[in-house]
Amino acid sequence: MRLQGGKNGIRGKQIALFFAKPCCGEVFLLESEVVMVSDSCKKRFGKIMLEQMELLEQVEIAPNIFSMLLKGQMVSQMQAGQFLHIRVPDDSKLLRRPISIAEIDRDNLTCRIIYRIEGGGTAIFSQLPLGSFLDVMGPQGNGFDLSPVRAGDHALIIGGGIGVPPLLEVAKELHAKGAQVTAVLGFADKAAVILESEMKKYADVIVTTDNGSYGRKGYVSAVVDEMTQDYAAVYSCGAPAMLQYVDRKFQDHPHAYLSMESRMACGMGACYACVVHVAGQDESVNKRVCEDGPVFETGTIIV
Repeated sequence: MRLQGGKNGIRGKQIALFFAKPCCGEVFLLESEVVMVSDSCKKRFGKIMLEQMELLEQVEIAPNIFSMLLKGQMVSQMQAGQFLHIRVPDDSKLLRRPISIAEIDRDNLTCRIIYRIEGGGTAIFSQLPLGSFLDVMGPQGNGFDLSPVRAGDHALIIGGGIGVPPLLEVAKELHAKGAQVTAVLGFADKAAVILESEMKKYADVIVTTDNGSYGRKGYVSAVVDEMTQDYAAVYSCGAPAMLQYVDRKFQDHPHAYLSMESRMACGMGACYACVVHVAGQDESVNKRVCEDGPVFETGTIIV
């Protein structure tokens, strides 16, 4: 990508802007304003915006796992299962960090994201003071399709570890539709359990831990294999082994979905750093997690 530069006067100040020029149109980031890509880019990428989002709250909810509440106009466009691409406020960190959206409050224009410290960039996020502004690109990716579920239907959520957060908004919206939601959530141990109480507001929750220190001992697969209920839809996000199980078990289900986790670079589908192979095709046929996903139907990709 070629770097572009520019200046804009905001409230009497001159702000120097340096940003990547995407494959089409240009993106300008203005302080406290939302700026969208050009119309041609919107047709390809959807309503991806750049915005300075305000950090209202940050809490460590488990060892090295943080919940962050952000406020901004782009919340009005967010859908369950999408993610944000956030710039680290450190010039030595060139790549944005993709973080899934855990909760959406369109009335108050706030969203909640939950992330785990994986390196220097996310460690910087964890130290930001309240009132900070984060350079956010989003909402990105294709979210979960909730339309197959109607009032009175049963829906199943399967989540593991740091893959649980994007499923919270799914449970909330399905509950609001009048669906009966069951959530099976797996974690390594008791200390790693997150969002159980929040999920219980919207679903019947079963928690498993690998070592049996909390909930049922074992993996989510053992619980799901015992279930006899027919579900209108299945929604999942977690580690590759868990998603492989979900993909096998529900590959013929008409409405079963996987949310993939992947390292990303551009986050807009241009660099092909986050590809997955398409099921039934040779390895030259790929889909991009950032643009075609992160949500895919079961049986359509190689997990």
